[in-house]
Amino acid sequence: MAKQKTIKNEVSYSGIGLHTGNTVTITLKPAPANTGVVFLRTDLPGMPAIKADLANVISTVRGTTVGMDEKISVHTIEHLLAVLFVFGIDNIKIEINSNEPPVADGSAKYFVELIKKAQPVDLQEEKKVIRLSNPVIYRNGDVLYVANPSNRLVMSCTVVYDHPMLKTQHFETVITPELFEKEIASARTYCFDYEIETLKQHGLAKGGSLDNAIVVGEKKIHTELRFPDEFVRHKMLDILGDLSLIGYYENIEIIALKCGHKNNIAFAKKILAAVSAQKQSKVTSTVDVEPVTSASKTAISPTVWQLPEGKEIDINGIKATIPHRYPFLFIDRVVIVEECRRAVGIKNVSVGEQFFQGHFPERPIMPGVLIVESLAQSACVLFLAKPELKNKKLAYFMSINNVKFRKPVIPGDILYLDVEVVKARQTTGIIKGCAYVEGKPVTEAEFTFVLVDKPEEKSI
Repeated sequence: MAKQKTIKNEVSYSGIGLHTGNTVTITLKPAPANTGVVFLRTDLPGMPAIKADLANVISTVRGTTVGMDEKISVHTIEHLLAVLFVFGIDNIKIEINSNEPPVADGSAKYFVELIKKAQPVDLQEEKKVIRLSNPVIYRNGDVLYVANPSNRLVMSCTVVYDHPMLKTQHFETVITPELFEKEIASARTYCFDYEIETLKQHGLAKGGSLDNAIVVGEKKIHTELRFPDEFVRHKMLDILGDLSLIGYYENIEIIALKCGHKNNIAFAKKILAAVSAQKQSKVTSTVDVEPVTSASKTAISPTVWQLPEGKEIDINGIKATIPHRYPFLFIDRVVIVEECRRAVGIKNVSVGEQFFQGHFPERPIMPGVLIVESLAQSACVLFLAKPELKNKKLAYFMSINNVKFRKPVIPGDILYLDVEVVKARQTTGIIKGCAYVEGKPVTEAEFTFVLVDKPEEKSI
């Protein structure tokens, strides 16, 4: 079991606050097990302690604020919290002499350096880890978040804007300290130039400048970007920080579409409610979680469907098994329920999919033929994952029958592509497939296939 962590060395950092413009110093100090992340306002009488906890969130306006009230509070904590979470720091005391941490350069880059200097160390007590048994889905209009059980911590984020300089951006990555530092930590906060005056009228962005924020104008971006998709990477940074308020979680796949602090916190509350419910019942959630639960190896049903258990193949395993590649690879994971008998492919449908550019720009719907193709690719993995067939055979589909399209599939949906062998011979067979969204069938089809020898690669 993983151990709780704190830091070995006391470290400090000084700078200005983004919204207040105040000069501020934070000092990070080691803390014993089960302390949590605690801010200590050294500038207030009695040095009140404020725990970084979901129950203590009092505002999500242009950042996340925890506190007892507006006076005894700490603003814009998400960047620092993201770093503490990724480096596994459960217990730490943060002395702060103002009401928000330094903004630094608008990213979490300097906080990473600070934590590495502080040196994370294990404590004796076991880490309290949040794990999900079932998917958790949060919707708010066209905003969508999904948390799926997984074998690792992975995040996918999409932002959508209708602006001359900023359109749709998508980014996906496994979350490790190394990848976080390389791909996410240095992504900076941003705003549009027309927002600046309004923000200052509301007492915000007093410490903001081109040195600590990306400013997007109508005809140009006034700050040189560190990544072409720096905006969505920064949103991912914010999500990591905000979700850390529920505690330490792992083996979860997070999908977010059109995210922001208010919805981040609402999603975090729904995850926490789901975790509480699954402790009370291992079978059924009672908190409006919209689950797709694990089930036994039963035949496909068109009306009642549950996600079965099995051996999981990730995207790297899929690419090692079948020849399909972007932009014509339509599955992200495959669960082998029963070898050469049944599998479930999983496809996270993102608004950034190439086919949505033309189908249809005003109302994006996944083409039905591509759902059928996704079923077919899941079936390919089912057969070709066998060691004796891997990299030796290709699956060609000879016919497609009894196709039914029951419901549109749109950005944000998760396709569960359940395929089962109806009849099989040595090199041919029939497969029945059904695609589900939220446990309800959206597409059905039957395939006839033949396995052929894979052509030998010709050397040049």
